[in-house]
Amino acid sequence: MQKVEIRLSLAENVKTFVNIVNKYGFDMDLRAGRHVVDAKSILGIFSLDLSKPITLEIDDDKASDAQTVAQLMEDIKPFLA
Repeated sequence: MQKVEIRLSLAENVKTFVNIVNKYGFDMDLRAGRHVVDAKSILGIFSLDLSKPITLEIDDDKASDAQTVAQLMEDIKPFLA
């Protein structure tokens, strides 16, 4: 499992982020304190405190190869905290 800090401060950022992560077949969660939501859920993301960076947890054990995770990291680069 990989973890990275991201920032989603605008509603448009959330929409773009969800569109990106939905392209990938493996599971991803967002963690803010004790709250955990599916990273592919717009409503779930909006239930978090977006004023602070949140942790993206990538379940890369189910990823088909390391290049797929590397491509995800490149795609979400604008959101990295």
